[in-house]
Amino acid sequence: MEGRDFLNSDKIKLYGTLAIGFIAAVLEFLFRLPNYAQLLISVLGLLLALIMFVDMIKVLKSGNFGIDLLAITAIVATIVLGQYWAGWIVLLMLTGGDTLEEFAANKAKSELKSLLDNTPSKAHLITAKGIEDRDIDEIRVGDSLLIRPKEQVPVDGIVFEGTSEIDESSLTGESAPVTVQKGTYVMSGSINGDNPFKIKAEKIAADSEYQAIVKLVKESETHPAHFVRLADRYAVPFTLIVYLIAGIAWYVSKDPIRIAQVLVVASPCPLILAAPIAFVSGMSRTSRNGIIVKSGTALEKLNAARTVAFDKTGTITMGKLVVDDFQVKNGFSERQVLSYAASLEQNSSHVMAKAIVDYAVQNEVGFVNASNLKEVTAEGIQGEIAGHVVKVGQGKFVTTEIVDEVKGSGVYVSIDDKYAGVYSLLDQIRPEAKSTIQELKNFGIENILMISGDKKEATEMVASKVGITKYFPVSLPKDKVKIINGLDKKYHPTVMVGDGVNDAPALALADVGIAMGYKGANAASESADAVILQDDLSKVSTAVKIAHDTMKVAKEAVLIGIFICIALMIVAAFGLIPTIIGAMLQEVVDTVAILYALRARSDKL
Repeated sequence: MEGRDFLNSDKIKLYGTLAIGFIAAVLEFLFRLPNYAQLLISVLGLLLALIMFVDMIKVLKSGNFGIDLLAITAIVATIVLGQYWAGWIVLLMLTGGDTLEEFAANKAKSELKSLLDNTPSKAHLITAKGIEDRDIDEIRVGDSLLIRPKEQVPVDGIVFEGTSEIDESSLTGESAPVTVQKGTYVMSGSINGDNPFKIKAEKIAADSEYQAIVKLVKESETHPAHFVRLADRYAVPFTLIVYLIAGIAWYVSKDPIRIAQVLVVASPCPLILAAPIAFVSGMSRTSRNGIIVKSGTALEKLNAARTVAFDKTGTITMGKLVVDDFQVKNGFSERQVLSYAASLEQNSSHVMAKAIVDYAVQNEVGFVNASNLKEVTAEGIQGEIAGHVVKVGQGKFVTTEIVDEVKGSGVYVSIDDKYAGVYSLLDQIRPEAKSTIQELKNFGIENILMISGDKKEATEMVASKVGITKYFPVSLPKDKVKIINGLDKKYHPTVMVGDGVNDAPALALADVGIAMGYKGANAASESADAVILQDDLSKVSTAVKIAHDTMKVAKEAVLIGIFICIALMIVAAFGLIPTIIGAMLQEVVDTVAILYALRARSDKL
């Protein structure tokens, strides 16, 4: 096994080719022993051709066409026909091509690799004895940690002491600093500013935001791009064209050297390298734009998408309730009811309570002291204010009177058991939602759906405001799967966009699942093919645009390389390109195709 690994090492092949070429040159040009030089290069060429042939057979067994057949034919033809120096140049170009590919791929993946290079490794644990440095893998949920100035946050946590500004650009792409203070949730990988602060660990290192993103990056590097296999479809007609031109040239000229002259310029590298480099470049571009795409396959399917289905809450909407309407009843004053309700709700952690408190602050209504507070699970909260019994919550909890129905989620208020007012709470629609939907339509995606677990009225209202005509309310996770699975073939490939655990099955089933994963990796992110790292729905249309650009560049890079090769083969068929020059021109074709494929990294396409 070790011997095979040694022979299959790209570096060994390259260095061996260079060494044999140097020795052969010394033998031929210094010691005047061309036969020995020819023998040396011939043995090397036939050995490498044999290795390539064995690899090609493995590819054929997997169901793909081995484009290396052209390279093998070129090597054998040049050696058999005595054009051994041309054969050596072909060998050098082939073995050096892997080095060029690695350079191009590394350049394209620079943004992805920056995450891996900056992974936090140490944490400052606060103990009874003082501050102790520990590996982040030793940190447990609930541990107290010190974050010093200019250091990375090692694990996700909540600030319990101190105020500072942190840089989250490596996680979200946003360059503006974020202020943190007591109660702020901070993500691992964030860079602290000038002031120290302390956090309580909310997750262990393996579950924290930064490590979750690193996991996604590693997955994106190991998934093969489907278009690389599609490039093999070009290989069949291209190989036939090469052999046809070579055969005609030999038949007409009666000179077998013409076969070698044609074959050496028939570079297969545009097919082998251009498409995957374009896809890695496109994945790098998505990462730079705050989106991690796990595979080139996802980019290809995004390019061809015919349906995009959105979850509502947390995706089309912010997942944050706000007061949409407020009405007072039975002669109570608006400011009194708002002040009393907010004074109670500030003592509750419920999401609806926060919406009412925020509404009171926005309307500059003062808070008053409340006593004898009592919170009833799933019902509401009650207390005493200025001698009055105040209740806030469900209608049946606050009063026996008949209460009004509201279009959103209703929060009712009573004072001394008398119906005093009602808040209508709605989930806030993302400001970029409507424009995102329109941009997707501009890309030719007409079948846009919204699937929600919410009631029909709320779902219909959100859908109409953002420009979606097809919507499915009251949908459980199994219903979302059924809807995606039941789409007609003409509406495939399908894209599902969601943010929660309940979206995970639909994300996994869709041709491309996109998770709004900015709050942290969860079941949605793990089930998805792409994860949006910023709190911005427009990144969905950005991902589709990048997919379109990437596919366009990939196809163009392949076809440009093929057309240049065909033009050179026609010229070579007339005997106008010597084999040595033709072998050198092959690398020019490769370079042109690769450089063109790297264009997929650019945001200016």
